Amino acid sequence: MGASLKWVDKVVQDEKPDVLVLPEMWTTAFALPELKDIADVNGEPTTTFLKDLAKTYQVNIIGGSIANKKDDSIYNTSLVVDRQGNIVYQYDKIHLVPMLDEHKYLAGGKEKVKTFELEGVKMGVIICYDLRFPELARKLALDGAKVLHIVAEWPNTRKEHWKNLQIARAIENQMYVVSSNIVGTYNNEEFAGTSMIIDPWGSPLKTGSEDTEETLIADIKIDSVSKIRNDVPIFSSRVPELY
Repeated sequence: MGASLKWVDKVVQDEKPDVLVLPEMWTTAFALPELKDIADVNGEPTTTFLKDLAKTYQVNIIGGSIANKKDDSIYNTSLVVDRQGNIVYQYDKIHLVPMLDEHKYLAGGKEKVKTFELEGVKMGVIICYDLRFPELARKLALDGAKVLHIVAEWPNTRKEHWKNLQIARAIENQMYVVSSNIVGTYNNEEFAGTSMIIDPWGSPLKTGSEDTEETLIADIKIDSVSKIRNDVPIFSSRVPELY
């Protein structure tokens, strides 16, 4: 976690961000067979680390996700912390990736996705494979989310899906999409990188490298969400009783 601390210190001093976003399983990498020995237990020690970090640097943190041992199972848990060091939301990844054998090592989340608020803005978070299930993002949008965070370890073999599905979620829900995906290779699996910040019109504001660790910075104009939803009123045009 020392490297994370150095990164936060530099980014906060240089950019003064409102929100930091970390990737999926950033404390363990994709070490599925070893998770039983290296996973957090009931969110610790990572929860305390993130709370202290947020409070010290007065920054909101979308804490990626961690391997989290609880109730005799291991979950893929995302943590959201506000500037005061309060946990405002936790989410256990619902959809496990059969192509990568996640179901052999992890338990799927059992609670519905919910929105949370940072600085008065409703947001949501999903994890990696969840992106393939548009119902999650749509539920969050219907519940008022204006920003969707996606934390991931998405593989390079399906890189085009990763990029295009993010843009699709932004367009169809008229919300900002902010993603954080890892780069590099672990256990012969190469990851896609290409973290993105996409506006509610579906236009990428920033796109990250496929193979180099970096920090993406962008200003988000939250008012544009309401404008686009008014200009193209898809939500009032829905006829869900016929779907």
